[in-house]
Amino acid sequence: MRYAVLVTGPAGAGKSTFCASLITHAQTIGRPVHLVNLDPAADKFEYEPTIDIRDLINLEDVMEELEFGPNGGLIYCFEYLLNNLDWLEDELGSYEDDYLIIDCPGQIELYTHIPLLPRLATYLQTSLNFRTSAVYLIDSQFMQDKSKFFAGVMSAMSCMLALGISMVCLMSKMDLVKDKNGRTKREVGRYLDPDPTLLLDDPGSSTNPKFNDLNRAVVSLIEDQNIVSFLPLDVTSEDSVNTVLSHIDNMMQYGEDEEPKVPKDMDEGDFGDD
Repeated sequence: MRYAVLVTGPAGAGKSTFCASLITHAQTIGRPVHLVNLDPAADKFEYEPTIDIRDLINLEDVMEELEFGPNGGLIYCFEYLLNNLDWLEDELGSYEDDYLIIDCPGQIELYTHIPLLPRLATYLQTSLNFRTSAVYLIDSQFMQDKSKFFAGVMSAMSCMLALGISMVCLMSKMDLVKDKNGRTKREVGRYLDPDPTLLLDDPGSSTNPKFNDLNRAVVSLIEDQNIVSFLPLDVTSEDSVNTVLSHIDNMMQYGEDEEPKVPKDMDEGDFGDD
């Protein structure tokens, strides 16, 4: 069985750093993992990607030759990838019983306005027989403001519904929002499990009826869906990274199809009759 994790989220959320931490942890527990880079604008990696979209198409070349801006160029690159999926199939063909960590671009329109990543997720599952899941990262420093927090919740919900696969939402960079005693600041910690009524406490809700009605509509949507909550992610903590990996494994039922292995000592007869 083959496994793939799409690492998604807005630019600056720490996706590439998380990928590197996940690979480091996987190596310490003896798990074979491979990094797949799907960001044609990326230029720095702690671990060299095993598969790299830049071998197929490069954002800088697209912007120069077609005179596109960054967002338009990125969309063109992804459309080019989806029109050349035989390249991706060839690149992935030799990986059996492996774990792929797919580092995705940070442009939100790839998940919502233009269904490019949802099409890729469907292709990985249906055509290439990968068990596929996703993580969505939000910067914890961004989430200290109520309005920004609920914008993050809505973007995570939008990505989850668009991709149509199991997803874990992560509040990243938790090591940067701790107090002097090493504890998570209260104003961040209360957002790990969203309480939609917090939005109704916003001062603007009582002074502007239009915003009040909008806030109530957002609260109702979040409560009705009830699908977004956040795991704290501190990449400096091995326990934190291991907790996240355990959640991903559970989503994909990692290892459940493997044949049970007989312990070496038992195989050698150390447990024979006395």
